[in-house]
Amino acid sequence: MKSSIRYVLLVLALGVGGTALAQDVAAPEPAAEIAAAPAEAAPAPAMDKGDTAWMISATVLVIMMTVPGLALFYGGMVRAKNMLSVLMQVFATFSLLVVLWVVYGYSVAFTEGNAFFGGLSKMFLKGIDISSGAATWSKGVYIPEYIYVAFQATFAGITPCLIIGAFAERMKFSAVLLFMVLWFTFSYLPMAHMVWYWAGPDAYTDAAAAEAATATAGWLFQKGAMDFAGGTVVHINAGIAGLVAAIMLGRRVGYGREAFTPHSMTMTMIGASLLWCGWFGFNVGSNLESTGLAALAFINTLVCTAMAAISWMFVEWIFRGKPSMLGVASGAIAGLVAITPACGFVGPVGAIILGLIVSPICYVFVAKVKSMFRYDDSLDVFGVHAVGGIVGALGTGIFGAPSLGGQSWYDYVANAAGEFSISGQFMTQLTAVVVAIVWSAVVAAVSLLIVKMGVGLRVSEEVEREGLDVAEHGEPAYHM
Repeated sequence: MKSSIRYVLLVLALGVGGTALAQDVAAPEPAAEIAAAPAEAAPAPAMDKGDTAWMISATVLVIMMTVPGLALFYGGMVRAKNMLSVLMQVFATFSLLVVLWVVYGYSVAFTEGNAFFGGLSKMFLKGIDISSGAATWSKGVYIPEYIYVAFQATFAGITPCLIIGAFAERMKFSAVLLFMVLWFTFSYLPMAHMVWYWAGPDAYTDAAAAEAATATAGWLFQKGAMDFAGGTVVHINAGIAGLVAAIMLGRRVGYGREAFTPHSMTMTMIGASLLWCGWFGFNVGSNLESTGLAALAFINTLVCTAMAAISWMFVEWIFRGKPSMLGVASGAIAGLVAITPACGFVGPVGAIILGLIVSPICYVFVAKVKSMFRYDDSLDVFGVHAVGGIVGALGTGIFGAPSLGGQSWYDYVANAAGEFSISGQFMTQLTAVVVAIVWSAVVAAVSLLIVKMGVGLRVSEEVEREGLDVAEHGEPAYHM
């Protein structure tokens, strides 16, 4: 019987996802020594300075992805009268959610509770100090829990910011903030817990201990879902919420009749470049250690993105007659999204194939499906992030196979690589994708209804025509 315990025991060989359980634990001591000196305090877990330095750097890179990277990428694509509003929404949302992450987010996502939510034992980071260690993907290897909290805070901060692109140029600032708090609490946190929470490798000492540890893990982790850095937790989750928001808010005034051209492709190119650079912190940092797998995640992030940018360029060249800077930038982002769940599982050739196929698929949704169904996803959050995330998540279940150059699962009890079934893993990935879609859609819809009843969703038509910069924030992005 292909039981769920088998999948959980076969946890990743060199690293699984963006996260591991953070725990204030000590290195295990022989039972005889513990019995002989019961009153002696257990030593703090040893933490490598190199791993710690890398995780500090990775955290800074992810901050750069958001502010200024994502802000400029999105800002350049809207009209000049709304540039500052996008910058403000990204900056304020990221700042707000980093604070909420420390208040309760980290505890809900990364402490033991049930299969869907953690507990509140680490609210305000209670019990964490400079000696607290966070488990990595190797037995006996830890990083300081404070930097683990900070690294995960950047993920929690950027994910809701991605949604902003879907409703850009028409949502009240107060509505943006309230929606983000609700969606972060009831969609991002449980998805992070379901996919990434586990007891850490040191808990897997024998079959009985492994079974007990598995019972405390997140629901999708128990099923063996592979998500190295956030294909389901970040991109599908945010992309689906963006689609729901775009539909519920309705189309912008003049949509389909007026030109909504980007006001500064220069800004968008700068933002895309910062995103690509920062994404190495996002993906490679998810290994939590400076190892060979970190190097694999690095090269995969590099080549998949490059291939996706070129792929989009040629698709656009063929079907629209000219290759555009916006197309190359969009392709690069699609590649980054697709490789996010796969970067620690697939080989470089698999990464190139993912980059080759993700851009044409995303292009169809951006250029054809959106106009066919006439939903106004302002900056193509659904077409790039949700669709790209689905391609990457499902592709991980295929190209992660050792027979195709990928990494296998790792059995921490047997201390050996586990078997990999492409068909079985694909179905597990499909389960995770469906859960992410349904969960995010329901939470987004309910949250938007609550916001609508509370403060309202859209600005007035007069404000929308004037532009959100001056009407909502009292200052323009540019002084003419």
